[in-house]
Amino acid sequence: QAQLVESGGGLVQAGGSVKLSCAASGRTFSSVAMGWFRQVPGKEREFVAAINWNGGSAYYADSVKGRFTISRDNAKNMMYLQMNNLKPEDTATYYCAASRGRTYSKGSRFGSWGQGTQVTVSS
Repeated sequence: QAQLVESGGGLVQAGGSVKLSCAASGRTFSSVAMGWFRQVPGKEREFVAAINWNGGSAYYADSVKGRFTISRDNAKNMMYLQMNNLKPEDTATYYCAASRGRTYSKGSRFGSWGQGTQVTVSS
């Protein structure tokens, strides 16, 4: 199982930008789809974005489409989430996760999770 560590969270004003990073260990990173999820206390974890094993396709929640960009660098075992035009409702703990398959679909299962990084957007 891959070990995942997120970084890059913090406090930002509405309209600002933040780039999250996810460092992965293990040899399987480059062969599986990866995703970003977020969770607010008292609410279920929600899907934010996902990217296929080779970076060829990306998928986004409607709420972040056009503002967030997911990317990956398989040579460095890294995944990123560039978050632009942030809104207070983007405030959450963000988690990166590794899928069990090469491509993402709504039914994809994510078996490895990071510890999360907090993003707080002030109005």
